[in-house]
This record gives sequence, C-alpha cells and structure tokens, in this order.
Amino acid sequence: MPWRAHAAPQERPETPARDTAVTVALARYLASARERGLPPDVTRDTLHRILDTLGAIVSGARLKPGEMAIRFVRQQGGTSEATVCVSGLRTSAINAALANGMFAHADETDDFEPVTKAHPGCAVVPAALAVGERDNRSGAEFVRAVAAGYDVCCRFLMALGPDSVRATHRSAEGVSATMGAAAAAASLARLDERQTAYALSYAAQQVSGLWSWERDTEHVEKAFDFAGMGARNGVTAALMAQTGFTGVPDVFDGDHNVLEAFSANPRPEQMLDRLGSRFFVSETALKVFSVGYPIQAPLHSFLELKKAHGFTADTVDRIVVRLPADGARVVDNRSMPDVNLQYVIAVTLVDGALSFESSHSYERMRDARVRAVQARVQLVADRSLMDPAAPRSGRVEVTLRDGRTVSHFTRHAPGTRENPLETAAVSDKARALMIPVVGARRTSAIIERVNALETLKSVRQLAELLA
Repeated sequence: MPWRAHAAPQERPETPARDTAVTVALARYLASARERGLPPDVTRDTLHRILDTLGAIVSGARLKPGEMAIRFVRQQGGTSEATVCVSGLRTSAINAALANGMFAHADETDDFEPVTKAHPGCAVVPAALAVGERDNRSGAEFVRAVAAGYDVCCRFLMALGPDSVRATHRSAEGVSATMGAAAAAASLARLDERQTAYALSYAAQQVSGLWSWERDTEHVEKAFDFAGMGARNGVTAALMAQTGFTGVPDVFDGDHNVLEAFSANPRPEQMLDRLGSRFFVSETALKVFSVGYPIQAPLHSFLELKKAHGFTADTVDRIVVRLPADGARVVDNRSMPDVNLQYVIAVTLVDGALSFESSHSYERMRDARVRAVQARVQLVADRSLMDPAAPRSGRVEVTLRDGRTVSHFTRHAPGTRENPLETAAVSDKARALMIPVVGARRTSAIIERVNALETLKSVRQLAELLA
C-alpha cells in the first residue's frame, strides 16, 4: 500500500482524508531521485551548473560577504562534518552550507532562471555539498540531488507565481532557495517518502526573505538572502527529518498549506507538471560576466558593437541602453558596482573590456574618467521589451562623435538555454574565477573531478580539493 499523508483518524474522525497529491508525489520523487539516472544532456547541464557554482564559491570566499561568513562560522565552532571551502575550516553541515552559500552569491557570478528569476545554484549546490560530504554519498547521488534541488526551487516559484510573491514585498529568490536546498539535502540524506514530506514541512516553516535586499549596498545581506539562508535552512530541515523529527505530512496540500500562505493565486499543479521529464537545471542561464543578470544581454550587445566598430571612450558621444522595465529597475545606477549598468558599460568602454576586478571595484566607480563616461550612458526601461519568451533581452544604441549611430539587440544572452555555453566555455569561466584563489594546478584538478563526478565513490573526494 503506497504511503499517503492524512490526518490521524482519532484526531479528526469527522474530516475525510484530504487530497495530498502534490506532497505525496513530490516526496516520492525526491526519495527516489538518488536512484534514478538522468538523461545524458541533463547530466551534462547539471555538471556545468555544479562547476559554475563552485567557481562562484571559490572566488566569493575572498570577497567581503565570504570573509564575513568565514568570520561568523569560525566563531560558531561546530562538529567537524563538512568543509568551508578554501578557508581551512571544517564545521557542521548546517554552518558549512551557510558559509558556502554566501560565498556562492558573494557577487553576481552564479546562475539564474530567467522566468522565475530564481538563483538555484548558489543555495542548492552548497546544501548538497554539505550533506553529501557529511554522509559520504557518491558523486552520482550528488549530481542527481542537485538536479532535483533545481527542480523544486524553480517549481515552487512557478506554483506561487513570482510576481505574486514580490507583490507581498517578499524576495522570490530567498523564498525559493530554502525549498531547493531542502530537496537536494533530503535526497542526499536518503530520506524515505514520509521523512521527505516532514523535511519539506520543516523547510516550508523556514521559508523567508524580503525584497528589501535591494537596499543592501555591499552584497553581504544579499548573499545571505539569496543563498546562505536557504542553504542553511534546507540542510537543517533534511537533517532534522533524518534525526527522527516528525511533522506535518501534507504541507503542499493541507489546511494553511505553504502555497496558499505565500500566494494569492497558487497553482499547485506547477509543482508536478512534467516532473521527471522537464528539468529546470537545463533552463537556468549561466553568466558570462560577473554582473547582475539584467546586464548580461546589453553588455554582450555593447561588446559586439565595440568589436565591430572599434570605438573608444574618446569617440563615443552617447550610449542608450534599453532593457525590459522590470530588469532596468534592478540595475539602474545601483550602489553596488556589479549591479550598476551605467557603471559597467562605462568602465568597459574606458578599459576596453570588463574584468572581474573592475566589475567589483568601488574605487573605479569613483574614478573621474569613468564617471565622465558614465554620464553619457542612458538607461531606458522599455515596456515593449517585456517578452515572456525573452525576459532578459537588451538593446544598445551607440552614437559616435562623427554622427553615426550603431545598434545591436541581444534577445538571449550567451549562457541561456537558447544560446548555451559549451563545456570548454564553462571550464574557462571557472578557471578565471578559481586560479587567483587556489592556483592553476588545483583549479585543473577541481574541473577534472567535477567532470568525473558520476564515477566518484564519495563527494569527499571533491570536498578535499575545495578545502
């Protein structure tokens, strides 16, 4: 007899058993995910996202949010269960997930899902890494758990409606991170169906996040909101269930369920739609540039124009960037350099290219020459570009001092599902992020080990290179 969640008869004899289809199906799917192979292209896409996130983790450990996370976790101590990457620290799986999550979103290097606007990798991968190392799971289980985590992260927002979440002043990114991390952690904790349902309930109780992150000026709280908080919450929920905690078995279906709590118009069927055949890990966009996602397409357009026409700061009169209105709002003259479109375009024009260092430099933001060029950059919030099929496009028009105007439109930036990166390009990005922190030899070893994850006997073989 398959497991079904229902209220105990002796507690509510007058109430018929409720429909628990979503919770039961989701719990069953997650409980079997570690045993179920993925299609070859989905495996490849998952390995790409794991490597991409590890690049963000390694580079983020040396940025301010990472340094603050290391300081915090060092003060907490904790049982030596999991690695805090490139820090020399080992701590509890919960603390390691928190720190590595903050590393992963210490800047704007991590991946992004264009429809929901979720950032799955920065919470899901740290949670999976912590539990996989703690419980000595295989590389194949790790890969499958990460794919499952991406699914739940994005499907949760699809079921809520991202705009419905934001309409209540909540952060869709923060709300989704906990559920995705819990799904990956539950899979690696080898929870059965009932335990998985309990873990999902404990995760739902911790779902949080306010849209106030937009007022963060140093990316520290944003790193916590988008990633560290969700990774910590998800691992906590899974390990509580693994320890034997019982709880509510129908958090997606019963009275006061999580979907009704977070959305005025929930669509629970989205949690299960093509579950097992549609994999959101293949739908997220990898970033070519370490800047906020709304900047990816216009920056690509700008560099294409520069390559074609060879203009410089001295020959450009004006630059007009048109973005979908919702994206323009996120990157309009922000205080953080890597989410400030006008600054990114200006420093790219002055330097001829965009480096990791310049995209994060508050000092360069104050540079007189950069500021003079930035004054020539106009951002237009264009509602005509609000296209659900291309939610993060960008058009750039450059007027030269000789009177010519040239333009370029990027519908889908490199790294999107429609314009994907090859394995070599993902590896090149990881090298650029990791080598300054861990050196070329260890970077190559990490890349090789990620590519061989499905053959690893233990996630610890990857963690030891990250330590």
